Amino acid sequence: MTNPDSSRRRFLTTALSAGVGAVGLAACGNGPAATAPLTTTPSAPGPVASGPVSGTPSVTPAAVLQVEPPVTTGEQALRRLLEGNARFVADRTEAIDEGVERRVAVSKSQQPFATVLGCVDSRVPVELVFDRGLGDLVVVRSAGEALDHSVTGSLEFGVAELHTPLLMVLGHQRCGALDATIKALDSHRTTAHAGQIDYLVETLAPAVRQVSGKPGDRLDNAVRANVGLVIAQLRKSPVLGPLEKSGKLTLVAAYYELDTGKVVVSG
Repeated sequence: MTNPDSSRRRFLTTALSAGVGAVGLAACGNGPAATAPLTTTPSAPGPVASGPVSGTPSVTPAAVLQVEPPVTTGEQALRRLLEGNARFVADRTEAIDEGVERRVAVSKSQQPFATVLGCVDSRVPVELVFDRGLGDLVVVRSAGEALDHSVTGSLEFGVAELHTPLLMVLGHQRCGALDATIKALDSHRTTAHAGQIDYLVETLAPAVRQVSGKPGDRLDNAVRANVGLVIAQLRKSPVLGPLEKSGKLTLVAAYYELDTGKVVVSG
């Protein structure tokens, strides 16, 4: 008489063996479940979903390593930044250089193509605004793009040591740091905060005073004036000034519109 436990064990062993064999064939690419190889060429953008997305999100080729030609001039770097910003504005970001392959590629060395000084405002994340990824940009941020020894030294490092041919100073619409500076100057008082916030007010005050009495939006005028003053100070750097004069560095002022997401180069 056949032992029922032995029969059950033989059945389970046979079923498991068949299942493992099927999975093995699929993993080797011989079955319909094989995964197609990822490509480095971005696919054409598909339609934007109008409702909630259900199921597991798929990984698009654009999120994998994308090889781009090297940037050697400030003009090329600026063009690449503005192309990325155009994608950001159009809601067609490509998630360039954010995949696993890119992370591995930049783990041992880096070759960023631009240095950007931006504000600490949470609404202006530089890499996202320009649709860039790992290892693409040297980003330095301070409230109102305020300069001190540490900020200036970081910018000099990005340009001189990492050899970025472009340095952009990016101001933005409705800057809170400059707005606080205006209010502090108007009230003839400090910001009533302990710490170093009053130092920021003192640093940004020249831009506010420069636009005093000018027509137009006072805060917006101050933002633009501040970027110009920062550029002028950076040109006095013994590291950055000579590089710009020799043509190895391009210094540009830019303005980010919170309402549209667009970056406008102003000089």
